[in-house]
Amino acid sequence: MQDVFIVSAARTPVGKRNGYLRAKVPAELLGSVLDEVVDRAGIDPGLVEDVINGTVYQVGEQGFTLGRNAVFASKLPDTVPGTSVNRQCGSSLTAIQMAYGMIASGTFDIAIASGIEIMSKFPIGSDVGGTLPDGRPQGQAFGEFYMKRLAGKEFYNQGQAAQAIAKKWNITRLECEQFAVSSHAKAHQATQGGYFKKEILPTKGLDAEGKEIMVDKDEPIRPDTSLEKLATLKSALGTEMITAGISSPVTDGASAMLLVGENKLKALNLKPLARIRANAVVGCEPELMLTGPVYATPKVLSKAGLSMADIDIFEVNEAFAPIPLAWAKELNAPMDRLNVNGGAIALGHPVGNSGCRLSVTAIYELIRRNARYALVTLCTGGAMAPATIFERV
Repeated sequence: MQDVFIVSAARTPVGKRNGYLRAKVPAELLGSVLDEVVDRAGIDPGLVEDVINGTVYQVGEQGFTLGRNAVFASKLPDTVPGTSVNRQCGSSLTAIQMAYGMIASGTFDIAIASGIEIMSKFPIGSDVGGTLPDGRPQGQAFGEFYMKRLAGKEFYNQGQAAQAIAKKWNITRLECEQFAVSSHAKAHQATQGGYFKKEILPTKGLDAEGKEIMVDKDEPIRPDTSLEKLATLKSALGTEMITAGISSPVTDGASAMLLVGENKLKALNLKPLARIRANAVVGCEPELMLTGPVYATPKVLSKAGLSMADIDIFEVNEAFAPIPLAWAKELNAPMDRLNVNGGAIALGHPVGNSGCRLSVTAIYELIRRNARYALVTLCTGGAMAPATIFERV
């Protein structure tokens, strides 16, 4: 097994719902990011042996094999294949892990891992419903088999699962709102300080009037978020405490990174940003569904031979505020190292894109801080969680 390095990484600014990316063709948006990571690395595009892409709602323009269609929309030659993977919100972190495995084993030398989701066009549930060609209903993904796994427990949607997690870990709505205010404040400070500048690929889109603009900052951040404003929001998703203010908003975005094996890195004299120290993925209880990071974190730390104290930056996706808060309580995590530049509550959660986006952000923050280790993990639909540890080199 050889070490695997990240040589380049980039992302688009995250677009708010029906924001600047609302009209983008997904393959074309992803293709621009593929070109960017190849250009930043300065390699022959033909050396890329696969594009492994994470997308959750693989329908319509995001259907077929988006990884391959993005190749056609990029400057990469026809000889570069592509594929798409769906591990729900962990899809593009899984894409990184898959690329790692292929390169570490010696099957590939160079690959791109990526993620994209245009939720303005394909919101949550876009793959539900519809009919078969003969007119029969397509049916639902969760059948009797899933209810048997619940063993008589209640079937929760994700908001209800987040509320159940809050209750289990004794997390209040006020704690969640304080966390949300902090997320927006940190993301705004990072933006004003230029912390995201190196990772962001300025991207063309449309303003509210439909005129073409160039965007270089994340759209969803609300620096005026306050406890007073959050307290006025009504609960949603059939819950008593989960509001839009403590949930990740519907957003759009794409990201990618170029991974290279140690042997090819030396042969091409490439300078890496980071290497992958360890990977893990877990399944968890289907009722609570979103607790995976609690279990994925110790597993990936064990694989790396590290402890919580060794990690400089934790990126735990803020699908809902109770998720990172429960993770922190259970693992006694230092809050000053958690989502240091804000998280998905402020920056958005384009579901298939988030794993790669978090990883890109974590790597650049390691470099900015001259720190060593970052741990990235996300809860997912279907009760799972991938986790990866990156090491600055």
